[in-house]
Amino acid sequence: MPRTIWKGNLSFGLVEIGVGLYPASRADDVHFSMLDKRDLSPIGYKKVNKRSGEEVAAKDIVRGYEVERDHFVVLTDEDFEAANVKATHTIDIVAFCDAAEIDLRYFDTPYYLAPTQKGSKAYALLRETLRRTKKVGIARVVMRSRQYLAAVLPVDSILVLDVMRYAYEIRDPAELEVPADDLSKLGVRESELKMADMLVDSLTQEFDPSQWRDEYRDDLMALIEKKAEGGTVAVAKGPGEEPETGKVVDLMSLLKKSLESKKPAKDADEKPKRKKKAAGERHGAV
Repeated sequence: MPRTIWKGNLSFGLVEIGVGLYPASRADDVHFSMLDKRDLSPIGYKKVNKRSGEEVAAKDIVRGYEVERDHFVVLTDEDFEAANVKATHTIDIVAFCDAAEIDLRYFDTPYYLAPTQKGSKAYALLRETLRRTKKVGIARVVMRSRQYLAAVLPVDSILVLDVMRYAYEIRDPAELEVPADDLSKLGVRESELKMADMLVDSLTQEFDPSQWRDEYRDDLMALIEKKAEGGTVAVAKGPGEEPETGKVVDLMSLLKKSLESKKPAKDADEKPKRKKKAAGERHGAV
């Protein structure tokens, strides 16, 4: 069972639900050790006092806010909680909205919410209400001395809290140069659009996250295992050069070749079953 990272109350209106917050995702990165290439000895990192050069023990490290050069206000864990006790112990739902209204760029990190008491009636009430109304709760929560915006939504039988980015954390895409919406000026023909539609249709399927893997990680681990066994590793040639700027590309030819390489394995007369999902359902607000 995952370890709880936060305990407190989930509140909406005057209703409060005791909950624990659990990580809903986990990193699966390949971890490397930093080594001295001369003898492969591990390289360590120390936290040192910049004035004395001496190593500082973890118990002697405190957090300080610099109010002016070389003048700090030192804060303890108790100080962070004392700043606003309610905020540090409450996930406060302040509004509800349709999941489809939330731009996907705002979603950041998911967590599971579980009641601290088994069979919590209030927990079930909120979960079922969100399902029936197809809404998500917009909440505020303080974690690690910072207040976050978050969405509370039902996924199967559990409530998920998805930490969100604030609007000011999203970069303005106007800073980038992208093609305009007038396709005729770009020379995009209707026949090319139809062919592209056919390619998308041929690749459309129900989303099953379990079928996708980090292929680069798998290949990297296979290479590591081969090297560990003493085998030699051939160095593959890199991809070709980037297309020349301004070079005319025959889109129709490329689309046709793409379609031919993606012919469905099923009988051609059998149409693939597809189910379009609303943005809210993709995030579990069902």
